[in-house]
Amino acid sequence: MMKRRITIRQIVSKVALTMSFLAVCTGALGHGGVSMDDDMCILRVGPFKAHFTGYQPESRATQEFCEDIPVVSKAIFVIDFIDDELRKMDVDFRVVKDVKAIGVKATLADLGTKADIEAATIFYEEANQFPRGTMPITVNFSNEGKYIGLITAVNSETGREYTSVFPFSVGVVNYSSYVVPIVLILMLTLVFFGIFLYKWKRQEKEAEAAA
Repeated sequence: MMKRRITIRQIVSKVALTMSFLAVCTGALGHGGVSMDDDMCILRVGPFKAHFTGYQPESRATQEFCEDIPVVSKAIFVIDFIDDELRKMDVDFRVVKDVKAIGVKATLADLGTKADIEAATIFYEEANQFPRGTMPITVNFSNEGKYIGLITAVNSETGREYTSVFPFSVGVVNYSSYVVPIVLILMLTLVFFGIFLYKWKRQEKEAEAAA
């Protein structure tokens, strides 16, 4: 029975495929109501979508971020409504401290009662309508840690309420962001080692055949 030989081209192709898969998986990750879609940070409020962008002009100039806030300082959130239905609703914005250490899988039910949410609230922007479709929020964070954003949109005609819960961190190093680069470096190292070993063995065989 003949053994199938794996060529260098096949090895490189498999590595490239794995790298692409890891990149896609990393890009799809999100916290609660926030996810990445077509390189955009999308916030989901019930069935409706909004584009979420964060800035820290005092410490990071015009650099944008999605979800986690890099450093402890003033942060500006800009929420652009993608679905026009949100423009007709009363929308409020709240930030609560993750006092229960719920983490990235937090849901509205996890936050407890209205009294629990009020007690953990560090920032609240009262409900308002944004007919232009842009909701700007400025929050001055004074402590690093884990937080949970909560957006509530209420249809004034029907009284129906929609929520979005998105956990995030402030000034906390996200070690998971280093996983993909480390894996890629290890895989590339293995590929180059495999190529070196392959060439070395081939040279040995050629030398034996010449002798």
